[in-house]
Amino acid sequence: MTEKLTTVARYTDHVKADLARQLLEDEGIKAFVMGQNAGIAWGVPPAGGIELQTPESQARQAQEILEGAAVVKPEENQDPEQE
Repeated sequence: MTEKLTTVARYTDHVKADLARQLLEDEGIKAFVMGQNAGIAWGVPPAGGIELQTPESQARQAQEILEGAAVVKPEENQDPEQE
């Protein structure tokens, strides 16, 4: 049985998404970038952004690693006026 993947971060830049994936893999977390090829092929990011996914069991650890890595922090999806 395979474990379900969950999105731990979204990016508009495929380079940052790939750096984040590499960072997680260096820490022993399996990570997958979804939507990266669409952004490269068409020159614009997918409507929902480029998703970085990990197995559910590793999602919390992955988010903690990404939050501590200033270079590849996930992009905020909040509107500043909503705060």
